[in-house]
Amino acid sequence: MRYTESDQPSPSNSTSPDVMTGATTDTIAGPSSRGLDSLVHSNGHTPGTSKGYSFSSNGLSNGSSSVANGNGVMQKHGKSSIARVNLPGTLLYEDSNVDREEFVRLVLQSLRDVGYKQAAAALEAESGYSMESSEVGQFKQYILDGLWSKAEASLTRLGLTNEAKLWDARFLINRQKYLELLEAGKTTAALHVLRNEISPLNVESEELHTLSSLIMSTSPDDLRQRTNWDGAAGTSRQQLLADLHHYIPPSVMIPSRRFSTLLQQAHLHQLQRCTFHNIPANATPLSLYADHQCDNSAFPRMNTTVLAGHNDEVWHVEWSRAGDFLASASKDRSAILWRVGSDGTDWEAHQILRDHPYPVGCLSWSLDDSIILTSAENIIKMWNTQTGVCIRTITEHTETVTTLTWLSDGSGFISGGLDRKIIRWSSDGKTHEPWVLSPIRVVDLAISPDRSRLVTVGLDSIDSKPSPPSSRNGRGSGTPGESPNSGNGNGGQTNGSKATSDTRWVIAYDFLTREREFAKSMEGDLTSVKISQDCQYALINHSPDEIYMWDLNIGRLARKFTGQKQGRHIIRSCFGGVDGNFVVSGSEDGKVYVWHRDTGALLETLAGHGEGSVNAVAWNPGNERMFASCSDDRTIRIWEAPPLDGSVTSSLSHGSATAGPSSPSIGSSVDYKGKGKTRQLWDFADESGSATTSTRT
Repeated sequence: MRYTESDQPSPSNSTSPDVMTGATTDTIAGPSSRGLDSLVHSNGHTPGTSKGYSFSSNGLSNGSSSVANGNGVMQKHGKSSIARVNLPGTLLYEDSNVDREEFVRLVLQSLRDVGYKQAAAALEAESGYSMESSEVGQFKQYILDGLWSKAEASLTRLGLTNEAKLWDARFLINRQKYLELLEAGKTTAALHVLRNEISPLNVESEELHTLSSLIMSTSPDDLRQRTNWDGAAGTSRQQLLADLHHYIPPSVMIPSRRFSTLLQQAHLHQLQRCTFHNIPANATPLSLYADHQCDNSAFPRMNTTVLAGHNDEVWHVEWSRAGDFLASASKDRSAILWRVGSDGTDWEAHQILRDHPYPVGCLSWSLDDSIILTSAENIIKMWNTQTGVCIRTITEHTETVTTLTWLSDGSGFISGGLDRKIIRWSSDGKTHEPWVLSPIRVVDLAISPDRSRLVTVGLDSIDSKPSPPSSRNGRGSGTPGESPNSGNGNGGQTNGSKATSDTRWVIAYDFLTREREFAKSMEGDLTSVKISQDCQYALINHSPDEIYMWDLNIGRLARKFTGQKQGRHIIRSCFGGVDGNFVVSGSEDGKVYVWHRDTGALLETLAGHGEGSVNAVAWNPGNERMFASCSDDRTIRIWEAPPLDGSVTSSLSHGSATAGPSSPSIGSSVDYKGKGKTRQLWDFADESGSATTSTRT
């Protein structure tokens, strides 16, 4: 708002507490460091009697003598000697769409927030704009002083004319009043407020019941705990002001620290648009001089380690929750738990889980990393990760178990399979209940981190029996001791191999109610699903040669990622990076592809694996600069960002689960002459005769 030439800014007067509340200086909440605009001495407001704070519209002194304000500006008899500048137009610049008055008022707010009160006064005098009216300052003071009736009466004078919003604002004020009376032990007065001031505001009966039940609180501490409220002496009044901002027009009462909010929004937008950004936002310095832009130096594009303990195709990898172990599942009917050293270079096979009658298709770590689940055909096994002992074998499913996932609260896990069963298990695997009988043969499922949704992908076939196996077909039934003629076993099917007419589906459920939210049919095979950490997106591998990102909030396709090859095999992709801002996938051409999640731009195509498909990828949850991939070439590869100093100090490390006594230990680093040169698996075979080559058979 703008001053007229005759305007004389003056400080507001402090008033006594509201009679109804009976508030005293002992129970009045004063402003804190987390308060709103103009709540500290350094913001240009004259101290008053309410906890030492009061508000004025512009922070100018109204004294009667000449005072130097510290910025070379002389004020005499309450009038500034600074000449007002009248600029043409209303925009900040001729070619901008920023309103000059809004900009200046935000600058005034920021100057007062950081303590430049004299500069703010000079800017008000020169521009003719004030940050806010005296009416706003009085309203804020009424709230902080607990003068509830005066605060309520001020609402309409602050431009709050919408009846519904007016009632909501009045409710917030009266609820604070009610809680403070209960806290002070004035139950009769509180009951009067509830009946005569809150109830007439058409409050929902459930809310009224909750408020009335607070009368039974045994103590002020009990009241504060039950309402998650810190009391009159805490920051509750400042929080009330913040809540009231939603109802009062922002042009009248500027939201707290508005300029800082805009800068943070701009910073976040730059981080989201930064192609290779992979540093936590709170560790990324904000410069106002230039836009933020990262290069690929923090991106894990260097293959630093090769783990070669399996003797057949590796189908799945998954990191432990802490990120210090990596589990791999293979067609060789084993799973290996790899342990990484503190420096990320000293790898070893911590446990080798061999007791599987069929190829191992999927894995899942418990919340505390003490248990890992594996599946082999219709069998689920629970393993102690420290001892490698199988603690339970589960055979509830009648067909291939295609997916296992632990619940984020650690209470149990979910299994899904081609028998259309989705089963919820207790954390010890002893008890279970059918979660839902799926209308589709489940190929994969994922649960959102907040446990609000469960998303499945699969197919609804005319022939509900598994298709007969062929080259890289579904795993088939097989018999113990005999390797089935299986392919990429993670989903029990080969893309495009069936002659029957199948319909592929994405189905999302409300996790609590188990009600279906949406179902979408698609052409082409769907082989995996992952949900982003913000619970908004589901990443779905789709053949041929596409990855879909679905917005779960609206049930629509948000983006497609292309470039990788997927036609016949099961490929599992994932989100990655510090904020989940990358999409990573394997490919049937033996490469790893990385895209930017929000732009869809292909960032990296990483070669390194041998012949065959890269079947799965997994980003380390404890190290945003590392991920793993596994392949038909029987290896797992670790990808990391180059060293910060630009040097390459570690060579690839190899291990073999079948290494003989004279061979190096499994996964140990091998020191070999020649920069960047590493010893190959067949080098160990020459020495011990126990290792086999990693070429495709």
